[in-house]
Amino acid sequence: MAALALSPLEPRHLPQALALQAQVYPAFLVEPRQAFASRLHVAAPYCLAAERDQLLVAYLLAHGWPSEAPPDVGSVLDPDMRGDALFLHDLAVSPAARGTGAGRALVEHALARAAADGLRRAELIAVEGAADFWSRMGFTADPPAPALAAKVAAYGPRARWMTRML
Repeated sequence: MAALALSPLEPRHLPQALALQAQVYPAFLVEPRQAFASRLHVAAPYCLAAERDQLLVAYLLAHGWPSEAPPDVGSVLDPDMRGDALFLHDLAVSPAARGTGAGRALVEHALARAAADGLRRAELIAVEGAADFWSRMGFTADPPAPALAAKVAAYGPRARWMTRML
């Protein structure tokens, strides 16, 4: 089996990334192309691709963002937005790459880059039962502040607000 290659997630990856997103997420969490692509252009993107034999097997959408203010599902992001936290928006791993460490490698790489850039906190909304994975990555589930609770709920009934220091 070929080695896993990590690189920045770029517009050339969009067709494969959108197909992967549709494969692994329920319809209400699948974002339109324009919203997905906007995450690649935020001022401090930490979006990454994992490829094997030039096939995208996993991706991570992550970016600098204001703390405790996650964007709505499907929203187009302002490319000039800056923030004090790393927001991990979306991690998708193809069924064929599950258990290979692809997701962990993407997350660890993004966390290290964000820490090197001076960010001190990472945040995410774990969806569809992924809280156990994120716990193994050092994140803890925190009860969201009342203003944040409605946003977290929009990500589904099993959504959990999770944070960790970098």
